[in-house]
Amino acid sequence: MASYGNAAGAPPMQYPSHPGAGGAPYYGGPGGAPEYAQPGYTQAALPPAPAPSPPRRRRQKSMLKVIILGDSGVGKTSLMNQFHSNKFTTQYKATIGADFLTRELLVQDCLLTLQIWDTAGQERFQSLGKSFYRGADVCVLVYDITDPRSFEKVASWREEFLEQAGLSPSEEFPLVVLGNKCDKEADRRVSKSRSAQWCRSGTPHVLPHFETSAKTAQQVEAAFREAATRALNYDGAAGQEDSDDDLDRENYFLPETSLNVRNNNNMQNRQGGGQQAKNGCC
Repeated sequence: MASYGNAAGAPPMQYPSHPGAGGAPYYGGPGGAPEYAQPGYTQAALPPAPAPSPPRRRRQKSMLKVIILGDSGVGKTSLMNQFHSNKFTTQYKATIGADFLTRELLVQDCLLTLQIWDTAGQERFQSLGKSFYRGADVCVLVYDITDPRSFEKVASWREEFLEQAGLSPSEEFPLVVLGNKCDKEADRRVSKSRSAQWCRSGTPHVLPHFETSAKTAQQVEAAFREAATRALNYDGAAGQEDSDDDLDRENYFLPETSLNVRNNNNMQNRQGGGQQAKNGCC
């Protein structure tokens, strides 16, 4: 071992001798000078610095209006509640006019706020369609796999929506078809092949089809995610002439029709079916 002087009063530092170098110090040269002070010394090249990571793309935000259509009792409200809050109840309560809930969903690195409109399936409320359909970004058509009549009405619900929204039947507006209550397989009366065939050939464009269960949550998340993805990739909205560039989704207008319908209905009940209030939506 070779030793070299250190600070006053401190013991000398010990360095190992270079093996096979006749006792020359490993970290020094003649006279104890460090290696980097010797003539001809060159410092080894440092490894290249890693390339800077690309800046993270800021997540965009957008509001999408989702309309759920179908006959009364097919489970539209249950599907909306299951998707929104993972809740299901067996107590049936018919929707009056329309109602909506909102939920955020991350799709293609875009944070979407889905405004999900649950509309009444009764014929007496179908005249309100134009107010509810305006500005829709995607339409979800629901039928009950245990009720063939509800499946047969899907085509008329589609036509009703396109007409009220001012869309051409040939336009590729985002539509998603859901066969609900698939947990009742023993009571099935609409076969998978029949519904799949209609989605492939019953419309000008192939429609995505899911069999869902609002009770068990089967395929509910996947169905709404597909609806949101198609709406996000679609250029336009139902019944709106403004382009997406001109439409401020952060200040999305919420029509007051839902509250007005409820108020009008309650007033009619109190007055024994009297005349509607003048400030009503219809």
